Amino acid sequence: MSSNIVLTVDVREGTGKGAARAARREDLVPGVVYGGSLGPVSINLRGNEIRKALLSGNFLSHILELNHEGKNQKVIARDIQFHPVSDRAMHVDLYRVEAGTKIRVNVAVRFENEETCPALKRGGVLNIVRHDLELLCPASDIPEFIAVDLTGLEIGDSIHMSAITLPKGVKPTITRDFTIATLQGSRAVLTELDETEGEDAAEVEEEGGEE
Repeated sequence: MSSNIVLTVDVREGTGKGAARAARREDLVPGVVYGGSLGPVSINLRGNEIRKALLSGNFLSHILELNHEGKNQKVIARDIQFHPVSDRAMHVDLYRVEAGTKIRVNVAVRFENEETCPALKRGGVLNIVRHDLELLCPASDIPEFIAVDLTGLEIGDSIHMSAITLPKGVKPTITRDFTIATLQGSRAVLTELDETEGEDAAEVEEEGGEE
């Protein structure tokens, strides 16, 4: 998935805390690009471009492009450090994306057809265990989200990873069949179900007592 975010970068000559502080005084964000066939490179990114990218909501887990003197390199953000008080970006780690590269990435879960889900129509509650999934994906084809269909699900049902269809070449990093969400009854719904079951049991007893 590409976010169409292009960041201008300069190679940072100096290393260490002094060079990083000097960069921040000029509204630059120090960073490192690593991975692929090349070694790590220290860089500076424009502070205003980083702030804009973060506000877009597409900075993490999306393919980004670095522009250095007219040449572009695709990367994905691996880590970003923020100032504990101002929340200003202090340092960014970026990983090079090359053809055939597979990466671990967290992809959001999107629940679909809630309006037709029997459990929710009866007043049940969707208990989300995992809001995103850690997946191993081709770097050039990261899904925007993973769809979870709630059609036909009743109170008491659970959604496990084995029920999810993933795009070709995408696998979960966790091998066990973990739970993504459950359909639970609210207190009112559970009371209603208990009363219904009680009535059914009473009818059975009455029928059994007839001669």
